[in-house]
Amino acid sequence: MIRTLLVSSLTFALLFGVNAQPSIAPEPSAEAASFAHFDLFFYNGEDDFYARLPLTSADQFYNPILPGWYSDPSICTNGKDYFLVTSTFAYFPGVPIFHSEDLINWKQVGHVLTRPSQLKLTNQKVSEGIFAPAISYNPQNKTYYMITTNIGGGNFFVKTKDPFGEWSDPIWLPEVHGIDPSFFFDDNGRAYIVNNDAPEGTVGYDGHRAIRIQEFDVLKDKTFGPRKMLVNGGVNLADKPVWIEGPHIYKIKGKYLLMAAEGGTGPDHREVIFSGDSPMGTFTPWKRNPILTQKHLDPSRPDPITCAGHADLIQSKDGSWWSVFLACRPIENRFENLGRETFLMPVTWSEDGFPYLTKDDEVVPRILKMKGANRQANTTFGNFSKRDDFDKAVLGMDWMTLRGAASNLYSLSKKPGYLSLQCIPATAAERKELAYVSRRLQHHKFRASTTVDFQPQDDNDAAGMLLLKDEGHHYFLAIRKSGNARKVTLEKTTPQGTEVTHTMTLSLSKGTIQLKIESDGTSFNFYAAEESGDWKTVAKGIDAHFLSTANSFGFTGTNVGLYATRHP
Repeated sequence: MIRTLLVSSLTFALLFGVNAQPSIAPEPSAEAASFAHFDLFFYNGEDDFYARLPLTSADQFYNPILPGWYSDPSICTNGKDYFLVTSTFAYFPGVPIFHSEDLINWKQVGHVLTRPSQLKLTNQKVSEGIFAPAISYNPQNKTYYMITTNIGGGNFFVKTKDPFGEWSDPIWLPEVHGIDPSFFFDDNGRAYIVNNDAPEGTVGYDGHRAIRIQEFDVLKDKTFGPRKMLVNGGVNLADKPVWIEGPHIYKIKGKYLLMAAEGGTGPDHREVIFSGDSPMGTFTPWKRNPILTQKHLDPSRPDPITCAGHADLIQSKDGSWWSVFLACRPIENRFENLGRETFLMPVTWSEDGFPYLTKDDEVVPRILKMKGANRQANTTFGNFSKRDDFDKAVLGMDWMTLRGAASNLYSLSKKPGYLSLQCIPATAAERKELAYVSRRLQHHKFRASTTVDFQPQDDNDAAGMLLLKDEGHHYFLAIRKSGNARKVTLEKTTPQGTEVTHTMTLSLSKGTIQLKIESDGTSFNFYAAEESGDWKTVAKGIDAHFLSTANSFGFTGTNVGLYATRHP
């Protein structure tokens, strides 16, 4: 069973070490450093669900629409285009932005935070950094806003007239405490910021939080006036609801609706809704809350979806309403390495004017239809393959680095047609900028492989493929020096340290080496081959639960990528 992960903004400094001294990766010497040159990377998703239940018409789509840890989705529209953003935590660049014209066919068009001036991640843990970005469009000044929390700095927003292009530098909001801010632009020209914050007076229990609101001056880019508490604790304070967060305000048919998540990010996660007479007025919970949850369902149900919540609403061009939200799809309701993913569902409206997604024992569907939709071949969901030959001037949009751009640690031009990584004295167990270029796992069952040209200078140099959950949970399929030859090792890092669990000695002292990782969702298999020879097993049946959120906690899923280090 997935465990609940609960975080309070009041305890960020304690839990996350916000005030710790920064630890910066040293500048490597290009002349002295060893380089690992990766010729290609291949990823293939092979989940049984998609093979067993293929889509049969062009108006169908799969949930999740963004598989892998695309968590905390937020969506907006200008009436023609839809834009969607998700959290990136300590990865760089920050906040991927996806575009669609029909809510089914999505394409990543960039990132919101692409410059170091926008995204400072020094010394932050993998699950710190950027929390719950919220994207909004203000039709009155034709400007897009993205507001979020950087655990290392506080709350800020950026803005742009062109969401396909660059966004502004951060405009900080030191007076807005807590996490998960979002904008609400009313049709009368007034604007507000609503967010998770501490309750007024005494905190009554662990996880006791509140939703607050403050007015915002669009011309001055500043908040003003009083900060008011709209919700204390959640739907029913007597039940001691925890971690009310991710709030959004909407005005629909003249009614103000406040929607937020309750229950933490684990199986008790749920979405709830309130109605009010004005943005700064009194909000009353709907009598039939929650409007989305899976927490009470039979854990033995087939293909379970869990942890559903943190939703956002959008009206489509045909007038229908839809919601994006996060949820998980664990194997047999036990664990997964994919993290919290982005789902899409239609919204139903109650007779008394409230939106909801599920009621009673309704499940989040894995296959849905959208009237009039035309699914294209290159979708973001289902089984798919990705291949990168590293023959372009910049990395593709699904690649990420940790705690910074790492522009001095990798190169696409040092050896054209290769991704070159420097072996630097920084490891994935440390909170440093790494020579690690990675992407999200998006399937339980997958294959990932690479070909690498690497001659380690001594026993401290290593390069290969890294499966990373966080600083204390990763598997490294490494190439190292072994006397006058080379070897491939599987190295497991836990919070207690690193151990070599398996070793395979290579026969060739020079030439390329192929590496491969396969998974069935519950275990990993690791392979290596010399030049274009046959695959040989390095290790099989390695526990995948070790990297899961159920074991390690944290807000991300697992990443797979290419990695170089200089460390014993």
